[in-house]
Amino acid sequence: MLSTKSFFDLSQFPHPTLFDKNKPVWDALNNLKTYMDAHSYPGLDRNLLPDAAPLPHTVIWHEKSFIPAKECSIEYGDTNKGEIRVKKGATELTGAAVIMAGAILCGDRIDIAKGVFVEGGALIKSPAIIGECTEIRQGAYLRGYCLTGKRCVIGHTTEVKHSIFLNDAKAGHFAYLGDSILGQDVNLGAGTKFANLKFLGDNISIRTKDGTVDTGRRKFGAILGDYAQTGCNSVTNPGTIIGQGGILMPNTTAPSGYHTPKKLIR
Repeated sequence: MLSTKSFFDLSQFPHPTLFDKNKPVWDALNNLKTYMDAHSYPGLDRNLLPDAAPLPHTVIWHEKSFIPAKECSIEYGDTNKGEIRVKKGATELTGAAVIMAGAILCGDRIDIAKGVFVEGGALIKSPAIIGECTEIRQGAYLRGYCLTGKRCVIGHTTEVKHSIFLNDAKAGHFAYLGDSILGQDVNLGAGTKFANLKFLGDNISIRTKDGTVDTGRRKFGAILGDYAQTGCNSVTNPGTIIGQGGILMPNTTAPSGYHTPKKLIR
C-alpha cells in the first residue's frame, strides 16, 4: 500500500535508481543526499557565472560550454514544450539552456540540463539537478538537494528544499516544499504549503487503516502520487501522503497520514 510502485510510474524518469519500487515511498528522501552527492556535476565558468552573486549578464549553456548571450539571439517560447530557441549567428544551438541576468547560483554542484530556463531573481543553492525543459521562475528559491525530472516548473516565490519532482510536476506560484516528493504530472495550486516538521520535533509516523508506521524521519513534508493536485492556499500537515489522482481542495488543510488514490480531501 505504501510502496513506491503504488505511487509512481518511473519508466520515463531520468533518475529511477533513486527509488526502490518495493520500499516505502519515502525511502527516496532517505537516499537523496547520497545520490546527489555522488552525481557528476559539470564545471561552472566563474568568469560568466559568479559564485553567490547575481549574474551580470544572461548566459547560454550548450554542449558543456557557457556562452555570453550577447553573442546569440534567443526566442523565448514555452520552456516545457522545448520552445526555447537559441542561435549563434546562423547556427541553432539545439538544446541550449538559458540562465538570465540576475539569477544567483551558489556553489559548484549545479547541473542544468538541455532546454532549461532560469529566470532572473531565482536563487539556486547547490546541490541541484535540474531536468530537461524545466523552468525556474523569478524569485524561486532552491535551498539545496533539489532534483527535478523533465518539464517541471518551480515558480515565482516558491521555496524548495530536499525534494524531488518527477517529470511534469509543477509548483508554479507561492509554494513551499520541504522534504517532499511530487509525482508525475502533479500540479500545486498557488499558495500550497507542505509543513515538514512537527511542533514537538519527534519522528513522523503515517496513519493508515492498518495502523501507524514510523517513517524514521524527523522532517517529512508531503508525497503526492502521479496526477494528484492541490487547490490554491491548501496546506498539508507533516507526513501527508496522497495517492495517485488525489485532490486536495482549495483552502483546505490535509490531515497527516495516507490518503487513498483519487480521494477528494475537503
